[in-house]
Amino acid sequence: MINKINKNGKTFEGSVVSDKMTNTIVVSLEYTNRHPLYKKIVRKHKNIYAENNLLAKIGDIVKVRETRPLSKLKRFTTLAIIKKA
Repeated sequence: MINKINKNGKTFEGSVVSDKMTNTIVVSLEYTNRHPLYKKIVRKHKNIYAENNLLAKIGDIVKVRETRPLSKLKRFTTLAIIKKA
């Protein structure tokens, strides 16, 4: 059975933590997870690199989408700035 793949890719919302590189921003994706033994809610995050074609700044909340590999680490592109800092 062949799985259907969304040609647009997955979309995520996160906050911009760095914009020091040219045309690239670092977006922090936060999520919560329950610890398997202690049952406490643990907050985790993952940093991703995204193409900055909308001139997002540090502190902005942005929506990013998966795309083809653009560089060694960059795999996302910015769709919209949801909230300005």
